[in-house]
Amino acid sequence: MAKNLEISFLLDFYGDVLTEKQRDVMEQYYDDDLSLAEIADNFGITRQGVRDSIKRGESILLELEQKVGFAKRYRAVRQGISQLESLTKEIRFLNNNGYATNAEIDRTVTQMLEIISEISE
Repeated sequence: MAKNLEISFLLDFYGDVLTEKQRDVMEQYYDDDLSLAEIADNFGITRQGVRDSIKRGESILLELEQKVGFAKRYRAVRQGISQLESLTKEIRFLNNNGYATNAEIDRTVTQMLEIISEISE
C-alpha cells in the first residue's frame, strides 16, 4: 500500500473528525511511518484490520475535503501570502536601489510586511 502524502496533510487538517482509534492508526501509519504489522501489534488487531481502518479513514478525509475544501483553500491562502511577501520585498528592493528612495513607499512596504507576518502566524 503506497503512502499518499496528501492524506497526511488532510489528517493534520481534519483528523479530529475520525474516531480516536482511526486517527491513532492513521497517525502511526502516516506520521510515525510504522508498517501495517507494527500497527497491528500495537492495537492487537490483524494487518487486514489496520488496512481497512486506514482505507476507511482515507475515504472519510478525501470525501470531507471534496465537500468543504478547507485544505485546498488553506494552501491557496498560504501561497498567496508567500507571493505577496515576495512582491512586497521586491518593491522595497526597487525603492531602495533607485536614484532617490521614497520614504512613503518604504513605510508602506514595512506595514505590508508586518501585516503579512501577522497573517502568517
